[in-house]
Amino acid sequence: MFSNRTNWKLTRNRLTEALEEVRSSGARVLDLTISNPTRAGLSYDEPLILQSLASPQAMDYDPQPRGLSGARAMVAAYYETAHGIHLDLERLVLTTSTSEGYSFVFRLLCNPGDELLVPKPSYPLFEFLADLQDVKLVPYPLIYDHGWQMDFPSLRNAVTKRTRGVVVVHPNNPTGSFVHSQERELLSRFCREHELALIADEVFLDYAHGCGQRQSFAAQDDILTFTLSGVSKVSALPQMKLAWIVTSGPPAQVEAAQARLEVIADTYLSMNAPIQWATPVLLEQRRSIQEQLLNRVLANLKELDRLLAAQKICQRLIVEGGWYAVLRVPLTRTDEELAVDLLRQKSVLVHPGHFYDFPSDGYLVLSLITVEAEFAEGVHHILELVNL
Repeated sequence: MFSNRTNWKLTRNRLTEALEEVRSSGARVLDLTISNPTRAGLSYDEPLILQSLASPQAMDYDPQPRGLSGARAMVAAYYETAHGIHLDLERLVLTTSTSEGYSFVFRLLCNPGDELLVPKPSYPLFEFLADLQDVKLVPYPLIYDHGWQMDFPSLRNAVTKRTRGVVVVHPNNPTGSFVHSQERELLSRFCREHELALIADEVFLDYAHGCGQRQSFAAQDDILTFTLSGVSKVSALPQMKLAWIVTSGPPAQVEAAQARLEVIADTYLSMNAPIQWATPVLLEQRRSIQEQLLNRVLANLKELDRLLAAQKICQRLIVEGGWYAVLRVPLTRTDEELAVDLLRQKSVLVHPGHFYDFPSDGYLVLSLITVEAEFAEGVHHILELVNL
């Protein structure tokens, strides 16, 4: 009755079962996996945000496939202010989420069974999106050697006649690694050589950890590039469902891509008017929210390093941006077994590395936007258990 593309394993994993057991017992769980900023104790300008959703102009239905020009102008102004990039509004398409943006681009580039190269480790959402679009994902590894690096020999070995593009996450989730300038040059050369498009996920771009401004791929002009981002992370407002695709590259390719993207967007017309009219306010929220989040992230990193300095068994991998830290732990059990033990014995919830396709056991992923006191207590309990 159902399609093969939805033939996923839907049974609960051991970690989910353990979490339900611990919570049903009434125990307080220290959640070090939190990704929802609206539940992270941040201070939002709630009256202004809610007021922005009540614009009388939202009562008029003006179906624009790429999004209302005023909303796109606000996104362009964000790139001008935050990243020094001038965008042509005609190269911007608004979507309800980066997931929808991925779906549009996957449909644009790929026939059923075509391939996209994706980083590993990385966020597991790609797998579901690719299944729904009948696209095959081929992983290329990020390798760790005094920091994370793209493995270009593996990238070259992964290319086939069916490869249509390369996905980069800048900075990566969960490794927190940026695509560095030398890698960008090699990546451009690689894409030109194999006539591939580049898909750049930049949702965490504004959250560099004291490394200065990072260059957006939205200014890439030598290869066809699709840059994805949105207010889910830029303004920490995932519930507002406002994201975008920026198309850049050689003019002829961009023009052809935009014409087809417009038809895809016109078929769905998913963007709603209240959110588009609220775009100026939603994007303005980033100024206070990003400061709060960066302060939280850096404070938790500092506390993590302080606690790690008192022992020699665990270590934190280098992280350059984003909301997560990767902890390397001894290989005394699988990552899932360790995560389950932490829940049952210490009431601490963490993500095992295999959730993100780490190449081996020995990794835990911690959210750095956890409230500081809970983060410190949780890490303390992790080290207690691991150092037994």
